[in-house]
Order: sequence, then C-alpha cells, then structure tokens
Amino acid sequence: QVQLMESGGGLVQAGGSLRLSCAASGTGLTLGTMGWYRQTPGNQREWVADITSGGNANYADSVKGRFTISRRWNTVSLQMNNLQPEDTAVYYCNAFRARINYWGQGTQVTVSS
Repeated sequence: QVQLMESGGGLVQAGGSLRLSCAASGTGLTLGTMGWYRQTPGNQREWVADITSGGNANYADSVKGRFTISRRWNTVSLQMNNLQPEDTAVYYCNAFRARINYWGQGTQVTVSS
C-alpha cells in the first residue's frame, strides 16, 4: 500500500550536480529506513545510500563525499555533486515498512564525459 515516486533525474556533464527526490503517497504513513539504489541494464541493483527515521545516514564508498542523503518525514532526497559517468543509472527510491521493501518507478540519471 506504499507508493513511492522519484523525480529529478536528467542528463548532466561530468562534474555537474543533480538533486533527486522521492515522496511517499498518502498521508500518515509510518516508514522506517529510506534509501536510494541504482541499476544499469543487466546488472544487480546497487545500494547507494540510506537514512533511518532518526536521521542516521550511510553511504556506499563509491559516492562518499559527493552525495548527500536527507529526509523530512516520508520524503527523501539525494543531492549528487561531482557526478561521474559511472554514476549513470536508473535511481530507485526504497522504503521499508512492516518488513516489506517498497520501490519507486525509478528516475534516469545520465552523466556524459
């Protein structure tokens, strides 16, 4: 019953920045950890960052120092700076509730060199 929607993807040159957002549908939802994953065709979904309901953030080594995850209630954002071609992927929002992982539809991020 949880619906997530990502936005903010696009095309950017290496070194540029994008900010992704993810909003949960409805009101009054109680969500646990929320995070961001990314996936390229033929590859497994890769964890990028997450943040607990208490605001504790964690990052994959590949994005540390460049990406920042933030959260306000049931909306989570990902500020991506100094983007590199290897960051190109479909980015998915994730939320955990009642022992179930929910996923957004994904937003495309393309970084050109």
